[in-house]
Amino acid sequence: MTEEKTFDLPVDRVGTRLDKFVAQACPDISRTRIQKLIESGHITVNGETVKSGFKVEKGQKIKVVIPASAPTAMLAEDIPLNIVYEDNDLLVVDKPAGMTVHPGAGNHDHTLANAVLAHVPEMDTEDPERPGIVHRLDKNTSGLIIVAKNPIAHMKLSDQFTNRQVIKVYITLVKGYLTPDSGSIDADIGRDPHHRQRMAVVSNGRPSMTAYKVIEYLGDFTLLEIRPKTGRTHQIRVHLAAIGFPIVGDAVYGGQSELLSHQFLHAAELEFNLPSSGERRHFVSPLPEDLTRVLEKLKR
Repeated sequence: MTEEKTFDLPVDRVGTRLDKFVAQACPDISRTRIQKLIESGHITVNGETVKSGFKVEKGQKIKVVIPASAPTAMLAEDIPLNIVYEDNDLLVVDKPAGMTVHPGAGNHDHTLANAVLAHVPEMDTEDPERPGIVHRLDKNTSGLIIVAKNPIAHMKLSDQFTNRQVIKVYITLVKGYLTPDSGSIDADIGRDPHHRQRMAVVSNGRPSMTAYKVIEYLGDFTLLEIRPKTGRTHQIRVHLAAIGFPIVGDAVYGGQSELLSHQFLHAAELEFNLPSSGERRHFVSPLPEDLTRVLEKLKR
């Protein structure tokens, strides 16, 4: 159902950007959706369409028309999910390696997003192509991922990621004997200029930082705890490969191995604030059996 809201501009809000005014006047609408509503002409000032940065003035009327959420064209698929936690706002799912998070080039179905739509048929989403997806895990990375059930939860969770309030801990096995036994990798990441499907450490990339700590040395391999401080595409894989310690099984970044057919990278811990209550929660996922078998083999 389409909803309309009209606001008379308070004196103390004169000179405020339109998008900021609407965000404060309508806290139930995410900032991403506000931008889209302004661009599509659903938010007007005195009946005129303006840009997000327009400064509102005394005596103006701001009208916000909120169209009904567009139904997603994505197919809901009854795929089993390992749900670690669920409430009215979100799911925490333990994703297996091999499952793509959302449809894209070469992966049109059988994704986490398809499975979530079947589990939450009433999903309220602003992005029908990526319903509820707040952050990503690579297809062949296993572990914990958050899925939002509604736009407000999505906005609050996204803000936590932006403000680095979400703690993410990964477990990975790399080739080589990594020393020192703790440290950080601070190197900008961008699209690989020679292989457009890959990322790389490049001078004109985005600032990226990855902290690591050695858990155990296993012969010619090192088991690591990883805490990424930023969230770039393939960040952990690229950073470790760049310092000469590629992840075991990661053929894209030089870690080919007979031990494993996909990268040994597991999102083991997540800590964040629940959108509704603000309660701080911590979730843990044990290593999957295939990764555990690799470690057992190396220890023997």
